[in-house]
Amino acid sequence: MPRKSDKRERLVDSAKKLMFQQGFNLTTLADIAQEADVPLGNVYYYFKTKEAIGEAVIDYCLTELKQRLMSCDAQPSELSRIHAFIDFELEDAEWIVKHGDKLGSLCQELAKQGGSLATACASLLHQSVNWLQKQFEGLGLDSKTAKNRARTLTAKIQGMNLLAATYSSAEYVEMLGKWIKDDLNKLPGAKSFETTRKVEAFA
Repeated sequence: MPRKSDKRERLVDSAKKLMFQQGFNLTTLADIAQEADVPLGNVYYYFKTKEAIGEAVIDYCLTELKQRLMSCDAQPSELSRIHAFIDFELEDAEWIVKHGDKLGSLCQELAKQGGSLATACASLLHQSVNWLQKQFEGLGLDSKTAKNRARTLTAKIQGMNLLAATYSSAEYVEMLGKWIKDDLNKLPGAKSFETTRKVEAFA
């Protein structure tokens, strides 16, 4: 595949890939330079420390998350938006089986050592939870119940990905993804969501 011309972007892309694959602590600047095909000396022109490139990776992830949530927001109902959110997770099944949950694994690792990187990474999960809470509130749940639902759904997705990686089976992603969706369809607003899907199917 052709290399991107911008060295900084290549470095961030490579750092993101390696940190998701093998974790933050095991990834060195030399690894990142080699993956990006950039001389190690040039890395320091863009990033003085590994923490600095870690911050850039998290910023990159934030941009991706915002784009993902904007895509979900294009769906016609709250429940269909939540389904779309889950579908994004299901699309990553092959990666999850090989390497585990991307963001969840990184957040867990950074949380153990604390600091600004841990806080920044955790904010990504907080944004997802807050977005999910708004969807559940739109389905008629009160704020407290909606927040608990959002947190529970996030925990279910993380658990789904953990089992898939532990047992090296994408079936866990598919099976638990269906189970999560079936459970969601029992919520208020599910009937109108099903009606919308049937109308769209015949459109």
